[in-house]
Order: sequence, then structure tokens, then C-alpha cells
Amino acid sequence: MSKQTITLAGGCFWCFDALYRLVKGVERVEVGYTGGNTKNPTYKQLHAQDTGHAEAVQVTFDDSVINLDDILHIFWYSHNPTTLNRQGADVGTEYRSEIFYHNGAQQEAAERTRDKFATTIWDEPIVTQISELDVFYPAEDYHQDYYTKSPANPYCAVVIRPKLSKFEHRFSELLK
Repeated sequence: MSKQTITLAGGCFWCFDALYRLVKGVERVEVGYTGGNTKNPTYKQLHAQDTGHAEAVQVTFDDSVINLDDILHIFWYSHNPTTLNRQGADVGTEYRSEIFYHNGAQQEAAERTRDKFATTIWDEPIVTQISELDVFYPAEDYHQDYYTKSPANPYCAVVIRPKLSKFEHRFSELLK
């Protein structure tokens, strides 16, 4: 068994958190903040100040069960990588699309899947940034596994649940 961790940003971190928790081989998903200049940011700071951070998920997976390309295919498919600093009604640099790689092999996979997969499913130019991870700050506890904890929240019902349905249909072979 070989574990890898990659950090992904593509809009509200609650969505990716819920998606990746369904994937076989994914051992841990943690939501947090990365890519900015404020040390130990809070959710409130992220949305009220210019911290430079994005909402992100760190996905730890067993690459003998699921490979990095599949993890990245899920990423490219499950958000819109053609809109700059925006996912639906969520607008701001904290909602940008960015892959934060942990090593050179992840950087190469991010670039390859962007060029050979993402461009086949999106008609507009891909604006996703690909950057080396500097530091990841875990979000507050109430954000972790938010969808499971707060299914009655309107955002969960209106935004996350439809994404999960689409994802479950498209990637059924990857589900736990």
C-alpha cells in the first residue's frame, strides 16, 4: 500500500469534501485553506479579508486502489475549471480552481490530465492554476465533513446533492 496526498481547490470545499469521501481508496479528506499569505487563516478572514487563500481539500488516498489520474479526473469533471475565481454563485479568489501538487510526479499528472482530459470535456480555455503546495491550514472543525453533518442546510440540498448525483452516475465504478 502506498499513500499519497494531493491538495485541490475548485470552489466551495464542502462539495469536494463530500465527493471524495465517496471514492474507494480515499482514506482521508480534510478541508482547509492554502495558497495565500495569511498564517492560520479563519473562514471569516478568508471571506472578509484578502488572505490570498483558496478553499481547498487535502485528499489522502491509497494509490494501489485508486490512481492519481482518477483522483484528478474527478477534480476536472466535478467543477468548472474554465471560470476564473468563480464556481456558480460563489465568487472570489477563495473559490479559484487550483491544483497544489506535493511533488514533481503530481505536477506532471496535473499538467497531463489538464491537457489530455480536461480539454476534452470543457470547451472553454482551462484557467486552473497548478502550483507547488507551500502550507495547508485545516479549516475549523465544523467545516470537516460538512455535508454529512448538515444535510438540511439549503446549500447542501441545492448545490452539493445535485453534484453528488451527477458524480455518482459518472464515476460509479470508483465508489466505495
